[in-house]
Amino acid sequence: MPLHPVHAPEGRNTPMPISGIHRVNGHAMQPPWPDGMEEIVLGLGCFWGAERLFWQQPGVHVTAVGYAGGATPNPTYRETCTGLTGHAEVVRVVFDPTVVDRETLLRLFWEAHDPTQGDRQGNDIGPQYRSLILTTTPAQQAAAERSREAYQRALSRAGKGTITTGIEPLTTFYYAEEAHQQYLAKHPGGYCGLRGTGVGCPIG
Repeated sequence: MPLHPVHAPEGRNTPMPISGIHRVNGHAMQPPWPDGMEEIVLGLGCFWGAERLFWQQPGVHVTAVGYAGGATPNPTYRETCTGLTGHAEVVRVVFDPTVVDRETLLRLFWEAHDPTQGDRQGNDIGPQYRSLILTTTPAQQAAAERSREAYQRALSRAGKGTITTGIEPLTTFYYAEEAHQQYLAKHPGGYCGLRGTGVGCPIG
């Protein structure tokens, strides 16, 4: 269930204004999507590097960064970074399942970060950096749960810890500010906090 901190910021009714056009591939970042596309929302720490990981994947139609899993409507980056909104930094991934299957995307997700750290990724500390999978179909939910089980077995064999990743249906995705969209395309030398465990995920 979404987190509802006692002192969550009130937020706002108006979404963050964004260009709506993906800086890298020129596709629309807002629905409706082309026929046949699927959408999944993934949180794996700071969303800058995470978004680049997925826009580079063949079969991904478009990506966008934003906030999800919490209580505050249309939060700002500053509000989310307080940890009080309940939201995680996430990437919306819209993909063509005839080109890339959900298992491949889930394998990328698991291998790109350390899902055993709870409310942090490395030096990025707070619930906004927690590991999270937000699904849009029952098939995605089932696939995500199976992948978590498979990766936990792999991590356990490697002497690693217990996965803390939340898996739940998506309620609402809130776009982050324009400055954060495709950040590493705008700032190629910018910060990327992605650090995996070095353990492969046996799916996809």
